[in-house]
Amino acid sequence: MVGADVDAHEPASCPTAPVAGVDGVPDGWVVARLYMGGVEWSVCADAAAVLDATADCVAVGVDIPIGLPSGVPRRVCDIETGARLGRARSSVFPAPPRPVLAAASFADACAVARELTGRAISLQTFNIGRKIREWDALDVLPDRVVEVHPELSLRTLAPEVEFAPKKTARGAGQRIAALARWVDPATALADLPAGARLDDVLDALAASWSAGRWARGCAEVIGDEIDERGRPMRVVL
Repeated sequence: MVGADVDAHEPASCPTAPVAGVDGVPDGWVVARLYMGGVEWSVCADAAAVLDATADCVAVGVDIPIGLPSGVPRRVCDIETGARLGRARSSVFPAPPRPVLAAASFADACAVARELTGRAISLQTFNIGRKIREWDALDVLPDRVVEVHPELSLRTLAPEVEFAPKKTARGAGQRIAALARWVDPATALADLPAGARLDDVLDALAASWSAGRWARGCAEVIGDEIDERGRPMRVVL
C-alpha cells in the first residue's frame, strides 16, 4: 500500500497520480516511482534519463541543489535547512556558485570559490559537482521537479524520532519505520535495483514523500529566492 501517511501535520492521503523520489548513486540516479499499486524502481544514467523515466509523474523530488547562488550570500534554504537539522547539519552541502562547478580540479574550485565567496568549498561539495551540473545543464526544468532534502523530510515525517546516522543499522531501521507512515516497506523494499545502496533507496522514498506533499499542495517550502537563470532556490518538504 502506498500513501498511508499518518503525519500529524495533515490527514492521510493516497496519491491519485504517480510521484517520484530521486537520489544520487555512484553511476547515476535511483528513482522511486510511486503509484496506486506500489513502487517501481529504476536506476537512470543521468538527469535527462530521470526526466524521461518520470514523465508521467505529477511531482518529482530530487536530492540535489537546483537553483544556484551567484556570489557571497548563501542560499536561504541551505541556512535554514542546516539550522533545522541541528546536529545532522553536516548532511547539508551548501550549493556553490555556478562558476565553481566549472572548475576542473578541487584546487581550482576552491580558488574560484574563494574569489566569489571568500571561502573554499568542501571536498564533498566538489565531489557532487558533476551531479549538480547535470541538472543545471538542462535547458528546461519542469515545474514538477523540486529540490528536497531527505534528512529533513524524514524529520518532518517523524518529528518525534531522534535519528541515528543513516549508514548504521539503527539509523536504517528508524528510517524504514518512519517511511512506513508513507509506504508499506514490504512492498517498497521487496525488489530493489542493482547499483543502489539501502541508504540511497530510503532517501529516494523520503524524497517521494515530499514530492507527494508538493503534488497535494500541502508541502512546506523553505526559501523563496530565484537564481540568475530564473530557477527557484528552495527546499520542499
